[in-house]
Amino acid sequence: MARTSDVGVPAVAVTRRTTSPSDSDALFRDLMAQLEGTENRITVARNRYIKTVQDYNVTIRSFPTNLTAMVFGYKQKANFAVENEKEISTAPKVDFNPPAAAPAK
Repeated sequence: MARTSDVGVPAVAVTRRTTSPSDSDALFRDLMAQLEGTENRITVARNRYIKTVQDYNVTIRSFPTNLTAMVFGYKQKANFAVENEKEISTAPKVDFNPPAAAPAK
């Protein structure tokens, strides 16, 4: 006779994947390379934006294009600025060490 707690409970399969230290090191290096690439792409995009805004602002203030800018109501655009630049200029702290095991109860 089956107990009610056993009825309808699917079996759970546990899969455990082990990685060797050299595999872990390679994965970590790949992660670091991806993060570095992402940071570089962000920096390049930010610099391109800043340069484009500067070029635009110079163009609408230079003669004779400033006449056209006045007719069509073009205004200067604010350049990229960060209010809390000092706070975000430091890299975040990342700890890849496993957390300490909780004490057994």
